[in-house]
This record gives sequence, C-alpha cells and structure tokens, in this order.
Amino acid sequence: MTEKQTYQGTGDYIVSPELQNSVNISVALKRPILIKGEPGTGKTVLAESVAESLGLELIIWNIKSTTKAQEGLYVYDTVQRLYDSQFGEHDVADIKRYIKLGKLGEAFSSEERVVLLIDEIDKADLEFPNDLLWELDVMNFYIPETGETIAAKNRPIVIITSNAEKELPDAFLRRCIFHYIEFPDDKMMEDIVKVHYPDMEATLLREALKAFYWLRSVPGLQKKPSTSELLDWIQALALGGIDPAEISKNIPFLGALLKKNQDFDLTLKKLNSQGMENMPPQRRGGYVH
Repeated sequence: MTEKQTYQGTGDYIVSPELQNSVNISVALKRPILIKGEPGTGKTVLAESVAESLGLELIIWNIKSTTKAQEGLYVYDTVQRLYDSQFGEHDVADIKRYIKLGKLGEAFSSEERVVLLIDEIDKADLEFPNDLLWELDVMNFYIPETGETIAAKNRPIVIITSNAEKELPDAFLRRCIFHYIEFPDDKMMEDIVKVHYPDMEATLLREALKAFYWLRSVPGLQKKPSTSELLDWIQALALGGIDPAEISKNIPFLGALLKKNQDFDLTLKKLNSQGMENMPPQRRGGYVH
C-alpha cells in the first residue's frame, strides 16, 4: 500500500478542517497529537481514518487503569523462563526468547511506518504519561536484560486520546499537538448519519435529530447520548416503522439513547411536564434554534 503524505479524511469519517490541519501539523512536526473530547465524538475512530487515509498499518494500545508504561515497551517473561529451565527443552540462556515487545516496541521495530493509537491515556495512573516522555521524544528504549536498544526504524504517527477524566502532566502536554473535538452540530451530524445510512428518509432523520439534540440539552443528564447511540436509535426507528410525527411526542425506543435509570426517569418527567415543543430554545451543536 502506498503511503500518502497528508491526511485528507476518509469516506466513512467526517473530519473538520481544523482537525485535519491538527493531524497534518503533528505529522509534520513529528510530535504526538493529543485528542480530547466527550465520548462519542470519534476520537478512537480518527486513528483508523488516519491509517486508512495515509495507507499505513494501525497499532492500538488500549490503556486500562492497571496499565504500566513498561508494558508498552517490552515484557520479560521470567515465569516462562523458569518453567523452561525446569521442564522445557529450550536454551534458557537465550534471554531474547523471553522478551516480548509491547505496542510501542512493535511500532518502533516495524519495517514500515505505522500509526500508533494510545487510547484513553487518562485511564492509567498519573505517572503513566511521564514514564513515556523519553521514549516518545527520542523514539528508542533500552532493554537491559539483553543489552539491546530498540530504535524506531520509521517514526510512527502517534495519536493519543483522552476523555479528560484526569489532568495530564504539563511536561507531557508540552510535547503534544492538542486538539479538542467538539460534539458535532446538527449539520455535521446529519452528514455523519448519511455516511452510515445513505438511504435514510429525510423527515425521519430531521425529527430524530431534533429529538436527539433536545435530549442532550436536558439539564442533569449523567450520560448524554453520543453519536454511536444516535446511529443505533435511528436504525431502530427505521426498522420499527416509526412515524416521524411520533418521535417528538414520546421519543420511541428511549432505551437505545439513555443508559442510566436516573436519566431515563428525568427525561420522561421532562416530556410529561413540558414536552419538546414547549422547551425554551436550546443550543444545538453551537447554533441556537
């Protein structure tokens, strides 16, 4: 696959000019790009789009609360080596046999340039980002067990996502290009839905979006519905043969949009007391309607 030089988006991912520019700036400056935004704004899918657009392999490092930076570099399997020394037939003196590269190590050792996604970095402890500073700067790391240095054969494009659950260290932030993905406005959301459902009936889509943005504007929701929930809900409306005129009255299949009991009860109370049409004007994706 031929590598392209600039990111221009893909047919299945709607990208704003600002985000497109941020990605290309990070590539040109050879710095990681840190992507923040609420869940459902396409942070993770961005990495897939960048890899597809540039013709590169995608390596994903999913971060958990227990993840340590060392795991991204390499892991020394001492347990397997001990087992082999007692029961195995392998030469346990060959320590390289027991070194397994992590996702960052895989990206460095790849013969071709890759896109490395470090997904949801804020899930790890506060020391995690700082522990990666050196490796992301110099693009190499040392394995003392073997005396080997793993250096990047081709500098990967590093995309880091965060849900802003924790503040990241200043030293880490200084080394990144930052971009915050705003939640799509109604026009962009319409384009996103049409990418997934190009034959969606126009009136159904219009009424669904109206209800969706009204729902997101309800004060006190613990978890606002995101793009993925909207896509599932619209498909349910179409498959269920729902009359578009009914959507604003009772929001059918509400359970496809809301995932918490408190939000469900709050929304039903709002609908019963005021209804969508009697709500004051709300900001929908940056525009007042």
